[in-house]
Formats: sequence, C-alpha cells, structure tokens
Amino acid sequence: MPNNSPPKTAAWPAIFAIAVGVAALITAELLPVSLLTPMAQGLSISEGMAGQSVSVTAFVAIFASLFVTTATRGIDRRFVVMGFSVLLIASSLIVAVAPNYAWMLVGRVLLGLALGGFWAMAVSLAMRLVPASDVPKALSIVFGGVSVAMVASAPLGSFLGGLIGWRGVFIVAAAFGVICLIWQAITLPKMPPRGSGNFAAVVALLGRTGVCLPMLAIFAVFAGQFSVLTYLRPYFERVSGFGVEGVSFVLLIFGVANFVGTSLSSIALRHSLRITLAFAPLVLAGCAIGLATFGTIPFAVVALIAIYGFGFGFVPVAWSTWVTRELGDDAESAGGLQVAVIQLANTTGAGLGGYALDLGGPLAPILFGAALLALTSALVIAAVPRPISRVA
Repeated sequence: MPNNSPPKTAAWPAIFAIAVGVAALITAELLPVSLLTPMAQGLSISEGMAGQSVSVTAFVAIFASLFVTTATRGIDRRFVVMGFSVLLIASSLIVAVAPNYAWMLVGRVLLGLALGGFWAMAVSLAMRLVPASDVPKALSIVFGGVSVAMVASAPLGSFLGGLIGWRGVFIVAAAFGVICLIWQAITLPKMPPRGSGNFAAVVALLGRTGVCLPMLAIFAVFAGQFSVLTYLRPYFERVSGFGVEGVSFVLLIFGVANFVGTSLSSIALRHSLRITLAFAPLVLAGCAIGLATFGTIPFAVVALIAIYGFGFGFVPVAWSTWVTRELGDDAESAGGLQVAVIQLANTTGAGLGGYALDLGGPLAPILFGAALLALTSALVIAAVPRPISRVA
C-alpha cells in the first residue's frame, strides 16, 4: 500500500530544485519578449510573427497541463520532472540553431510541453516533499522562482542579446536547463505517482457553482497582461525611442517592481482578497492607457512600467489563493485547470496582440490589453462573493 502521508522532515534542496526548474522554464517562455526585434530580423519575419513564439508555447502548455497526470500516471514523478528539464534543453538548442521560422516553432512546442506539465504538477510535488506545517513556506519558495524569472528573463535576455545575439541567449537557456537537470537528479527523491490521473476530474471542476466566471476573470487578466508584456519592446523602440540599453533598463524596472509586488501581496490579501482581485487589474489597465498616452515621455514610461510591474505581482498570488480556498479539496486537478486557463489566456493575448501590432502599430496591443484588464475587474465584482474576502 502506498504511503500518502506527508514526510516527517522537509526536503528543502528538492523544493529549491522544483523552484529553479519552474524559474528556468518561465524564463525560457518569456525570452522572446526581450528578443522580439532581433529574432524577427534573424528569421526574416515580422515582429508579430516572432511574438507567436510565445503564443505557440502557451497553446501547447494548455494541453500539457490538462493531460500530464494522465500521460505520466505510471511514472515516478522524479523522472517526469527530469524529463521536463530535458525538453527545456532540447527546446532551447533547437531555437538557437533554427534556420527558419518553422524550426523555431518546433523548439517552442517542446518548451510548451515541459512548461505546462511542470507548472501543473509543481504545487502538488512541493506538498509531497515537506511536512504539512511547512507547505506554505515551500509554496512561497516555488512561487518565488516565478518572481525571479519575471525579474531576470526580460532584462537579462535583452542585455545578453546585445552581447552574444539572440541565438546565444537560447544557448545560455539550454545551459540553465542542464544545471536544473543535474540539481534534480541529485536532490529529488523517488515519488511514485498518486491517484488515477483522470482528465475528467479536471473538466468536472468547471461544473461547480461559482467556478466558470472566476476562471473567465483569470483568462481575461492574463490575456490582457500578455498582450501588453509581449509587445513592450516594439513600443519602447518605436514610441519611446529607447535603444537596447534603455529597453533592458526599463524591463529590469518592471521585473524588480513585479518581485516587490509579489513579496508584498500577502499584506493586501490579508485585508481583502476580493478587493485585491478587482483592484489590481484596474491599476494595470490604467497604466496601459497611460503608456498609450504618455509614451514619448521617458520618465512617465519608467514610472508607469514600475507601477504596472508592482501591480501585476499581486495577480498570480491572489488567484492562486482563491483556487486554494475554493477548490482545495481537489488541488491537483484545480492546479491543472488553472494552468490550462492561464496558458490559454497567454496564447490568446500574445496571438491577438501580435495581429494588433501588425495591423495597428505598437500602441494597438497595449490598448487591447487595457480593455481585457478592465474587463477583469468587472468579472471579479460579478463572480467573487464577499464572504471569502478575508485571508487568514
């Protein structure tokens, strides 16, 4: 009989291996954001088409997050996690040497498989590696990996791209994947699969009362965010007139502000989860409109990006808190559903934002994202009742 009880001691090196793995995958996912222009030039495509490298990854991640438990139900989770790192390495190397757009997309498809699968399983894996009393700390470390990726990926990608070219940046990403693989091989214990891995359980969550509208709100806020974030570089270059150094600096400001927002989000959540869920996207929408209005004033752009990054730091933590509270009785299925919705939102936001960029110029994806972010606030007010407003 398998032992499903939590361990008596915490495997902190393994927790950090999970966090670093998540950080590596999200960093690779977001690299095209800071490399959009040189990637487009190198592959002889439009910037909008280059942006689809983000949407393709997110699209594949949708299915990976929904089916990973079913597809790997007979495999030790230790080897599944290591397999995701192997996919990250292969993806980065393929993109680095891609002779054309099609090969670049092949590499991004492999990344989507790893990203969706790993991210959907990360929380449940962390809960198996520490005693119940240490779960909040373990999850904060895992989510900290996401924050670090948000801080590092865009500015580091832009900076390194100026030094070694965009292909060199993806070789660095592959090296990061090798480090993750070795770390995981050393620290992760055997973790036999648990449960039946039933895809129907994930879909069944949508049938619960009070779930569909909040999931639509999750979709809207992440789609709006990705429409804005994915196409910031063309905006900075064409509207604000920033060079490579300026783009790197502003993206660093965004990342640091996002990390600070994530770190401080628990304060707002203790006051009111509902207000945080509704107010944060409204702030983001205001910042996006501000960027469209004051894009030629460098100081205003930097200030708005800082506020935008800080505000978005609250969003993933707040919605993860809502999912844990409302769907905590089936955490693994709920995690898969949430990741699927977020990745669908990411691919929609990046995809439609790319078309908007090609058709309407660099302000179009910013304004499209602002509309979706404002819609999120309305959905939260309609969908999230007041009784869950306080977080212990």
